[in-house]
Amino acid sequence: MFTNVEHIGIAVKDLSVADALFSTLLNSTPYKHEEVATEGVRTSFFKINETKIELLEATRDDSPIARFLEKKGEGIHHLAFEVDDIRAEMARLKAEGFVLLNEEPKPGADQKLVCFLHPKNTHGVLIELCQSIRE
Repeated sequence: MFTNVEHIGIAVKDLSVADALFSTLLNSTPYKHEEVATEGVRTSFFKINETKIELLEATRDDSPIARFLEKKGEGIHHLAFEVDDIRAEMARLKAEGFVLLNEEPKPGADQKLVCFLHPKNTHGVLIELCQSIRE
């Protein structure tokens, strides 16, 4: 079950420049920086009440963020939704005809398991499912 919007992901060319801009805009500083080496991305998170903004900078030319920036430029990359049970949601959505970009959840930023839905099934919006990693 979807529980809430977890975050909005924004692709940026230069994380330090974007951090400065969003710090001024939101009158707040990032609460976290993290690199996800497997995805070739460095992230920065801002939080306003319960809303999170994730800035994403490519660390490799072949990463999904680098390809996105080359194709579309800076801007909103994805919408992420928190789910109770990521595997159950993946199975439900696949049965409904959505195309999953990965068959198994994978580790993502901010202590989450993640799975992405192909934007061709979601009116051009990349959707990320997130579940907190349970220890």
